[in-house]
Amino acid sequence: MDEVLLDARDIKKYFPITKGFVLMKTVGLVKAVDGISFSVNEGDTFGLVGESGCGKTTTSRLILLLEKLTSGSIFFRGKDIARLSAAELKSYRSSVQAMFQDPYGSLDPRMKVGNIIGEPIMINLGLSKVAIKERISEILNEVGLSPASAENYPHEFSGGQRQRIALARAIAINPSLVILDEPVSALDVSVRAQLMNLLMDIHERMGLTYIVIAHDLATVRHMSTRMAVMYLGKIAEYGSSEGVYIERLHPYTKALLSAALPSHPDAAGKEIILPGEVPSPVNPPSGCRFHPRCLYTKEICSQEEPLLESASSDHMVACHFWKDISD
Repeated sequence: MDEVLLDARDIKKYFPITKGFVLMKTVGLVKAVDGISFSVNEGDTFGLVGESGCGKTTTSRLILLLEKLTSGSIFFRGKDIARLSAAELKSYRSSVQAMFQDPYGSLDPRMKVGNIIGEPIMINLGLSKVAIKERISEILNEVGLSPASAENYPHEFSGGQRQRIALARAIAINPSLVILDEPVSALDVSVRAQLMNLLMDIHERMGLTYIVIAHDLATVRHMSTRMAVMYLGKIAEYGSSEGVYIERLHPYTKALLSAALPSHPDAAGKEIILPGEVPSPVNPPSGCRFHPRCLYTKEICSQEEPLLESASSDHMVACHFWKDISD
């Protein structure tokens, strides 16, 4: 049985909306993540998919401890990350690293590449200066850059090369889990496949676990073994990546995948155009959050929230009528 590395249980993150300058009053809540649960096995690549504003990046920030949970729990190797001791917290922070979307904003322009990569090594591994320099050269080689790059500044590199530097920084201290937040969306199409293949090669060589956050479905399908489809702070569908892609049980998943480029021109199907806009997370719809845009909605959908239920041993869906609309 696969060992669970990270386990999120009914996690919520609400951001208060305040009014006034002196006597600030909370007048509402942005329900960015509203009670989701998922687990990531050791060595897996887990994908979180959805439109902008669905809560996937907030979820990653909760795992990285950049935001504090409103409620729920996140367990890492069986320990609640909100209850870690100081020593355990330091270990957790070094075990969980991230690679962010913007290759131009995520690297300090005043630091040389060697210092960018070397800083976490110095803080977390306590190596000598010689050993740190050797480690920097080794990691640059791992990501396909010359060790001589250590003497250059970020502005001297292309976007794809900067993402390789960001990856080098993330893996420099041998983490267990790396969160990839839209890792290729800011890059030219011509270099996306190269970087995705590099990420998967490093995943295999280092035995890493990935959480891939993206709205680009092709990226998630190429990289992930399991995935969750999010809509307005909730999980709509959850299971193996191939199972979700082939079966497409939730109406939102059907629409999302219909807009993606097919793997072969002959496989192109009819695109599903959803009516309306994504509702505000400040005042989400009652019942199923997707019902105002759903093509299959019925009265119960606006009244009762569907819970995730098993469609098979490895596939879950939150829809009242998924059995009637599956194709």
